[in-house]
Order: sequence, then structure tokens, then C-alpha cells
Amino acid sequence: MSLQTLSEWLRCPNCFQPLSPGGPLVLVCPAGHSFDINKRGFLSALGGSRGLIGDSAAMLDARDAFLNAGWFEPLRNALAVLVSAEAPSRVLDIGCGTGYYLRGVLASCPDARALGVDLSPAAVARTARDDDRVDGLVADVWSPLPVRDGAADVILTVFAPRNPVEFHRVLRPRGLLAVVIPQADHLRELREAGLALDVQADKAAQLRASLAPWFELESREALSRPLSLSSTDVHALIGMGPSAHHRDAHQRETKPAEDADDVPWTVTTAFEVLGFRRRTD
Repeated sequence: MSLQTLSEWLRCPNCFQPLSPGGPLVLVCPAGHSFDINKRGFLSALGGSRGLIGDSAAMLDARDAFLNAGWFEPLRNALAVLVSAEAPSRVLDIGCGTGYYLRGVLASCPDARALGVDLSPAAVARTARDDDRVDGLVADVWSPLPVRDGAADVILTVFAPRNPVEFHRVLRPRGLLAVVIPQADHLRELREAGLALDVQADKAAQLRASLAPWFELESREALSRPLSLSSTDVHALIGMGPSAHHRDAHQRETKPAEDADDVPWTVTTAFEVLGFRRRTD
């Protein structure tokens, strides 16, 4: 990660001209707009962004604990296979979180650079640290992104929001949009226990419809398997995702621990990995 490589991804949020290094921790555009870079090396473009709340450090800690235990490794491997077939040079990860899936992709794409984008500064810092191939951007995906037109060969969005118009703009012609969504059965046991949010009905169909003017579905892979999780694992799984924003804190903390013998929980995981091809203008 460097000021130069970060600038090569970005355009000015005000006049849309390319940004370039303008001094220590400063990016500038030809019109004279300047932007300070965080000491940790990433740009924050949130401005007055609608009062949205990104993932907290506690949520990211839970995600690190759960994902680094390997529970979702088959999903990460499937995503890496899909993306590596593109032999991309530039990968844009929207909603990068801790960078777990991006690291799997980059391990299979040794010549690629990446930009990790998230609403949470703590998430961007984790994604970009310790990897000089990864730059970071704090931004709201629902707003125009300060990313150059056609800057990415591949966009990743794993359980993250999607902005089809902006994705179409920042992805090169015929580039790949790789999307991961939960299936209806995902975390069924936790939802039945009142510990996780419901999954939107017909999510894949609604996704296809929302992307159809800009992207065509090219591939689709379903992954499903039961996990045998300890109460500690369940705590981490609940605490790392959207349920952590919405469920009552006491319920989250006490429900998995009710069984004093810590009998393993059987929890279904069910994902869809979808590859969409950018339609030409």
C-alpha cells in the first residue's frame, strides 16, 4: 500500500478528475481539490454520509475469530476459483470487512492488486494492513464512489450492499462482478432460536432483477453444509454479522450459553456464489 498505488484507483469526489500524490499524506486533482490520507494509509470519503454505522471493532474481532477458524473456508475457496479464472490485475472488494475473502482471492491471483472498501474505518485498516498489494478506502457504497471509471477487472461483494450503477461504471467492460448471498436455509437453527435475522425470500431472484440492466448472470454455485459449533463459535458467528446490530445484547450473550455442558450446536450454512458479467455500454 502506498500513496501512489492508492491514487491510481481514485478520482476526485468533486470534479471526477484523477487524483495523484500531492505531498506527504495528501492526494490532489488537477482542479486543486486536495484530500488528506489517514496515517494508516487510506482515504476516508464518507463526508456527511447519512449517519450510517459501519462494523465495530468488536464485530470485526468476532469475525476474525470465526473465519480464521476455517468454518467458511469452502466459501472462500469457491470465490477464489471463480475470480482467479479471470486472471485479474485489479480487484475491488466492496464491504471488505476483515479482508478474509480478499486474502483468499489474492493468494490465487499473484499478479493482482486490490482496493478494499468499507463503511468501517476499522475494517479498512484490517484489510489493508500487512499487505502491500492492498489499498484502502472508507466510503458509502450507496453514494458515488471516488473510484475511476473502469478501474477494476473484478468486483467482490460478499454479504455486502450493491450499487449496480456505480459497479457498472467502475468495472471494466465485460469485467466480473462476484456476489455472495445467503440461501434461505442459512443459519436456520439460529433464526429459529431467535438469534439471527431472517433471510430475505427469493433473494437470488431479486438480486438478478436488480442487476439485470447492467449485468448478466454467467455462473451460479450453491454451497451448503452443517457445522457443529461450540457456544463460543456461536457467539462469534452471531456477533460478527448484521444480527449484532439488531438483536438484544442480553439475548445474544445468554442464549448460546444456556446449556452448561456446552453441547455442540448444529448450524446450517448455505450460500450462493454468483458471477455476473458486465454488460457493454
